Amino acid sequence: MKKAGILNRHLSGALAELGHGDGVLVCDAGMPIPDGPRVVDLAFRAGVPSFAEVVDGLLAELVVEGATAATEVRDANPAAAKLLGGHFGEGGLDFVSHERLKELSAGARLVVRTGEARPYANVLLRCGVFF
Repeated sequence: MKKAGILNRHLSGALAELGHGDGVLVCDAGMPIPDGPRVVDLAFRAGVPSFAEVVDGLLAELVVEGATAATEVRDANPAAAKLLGGHFGEGGLDFVSHERLKELSAGARLVVRTGEARPYANVLLRCGVFF
């Protein structure tokens, strides 16, 4: 049994299968999930687990070389925008329209759905390598 890190067996196993360049969409409870990617649904109640908790937990275990979020997050959800900016800065975070993010999410290898109930709390992570 694991004693630290991500304990959810479905999520931990899915993360172990990821490789360089694979996409991981971390999304709020309202984001439409496309057919295709593997989905690990962590949503329990509105707000639980939060977008911030899940992003922080994933970034502690994954090598991420870049991320993409919706431009709309800046105005509609400043807390999520600040969180993402703090993790990725200007160089590591790209912004596209929410519609474009939904299109890009179809190419993700994994979708992690949170219980987040604030708008535009979605980010597409691009996996890197540790060497």
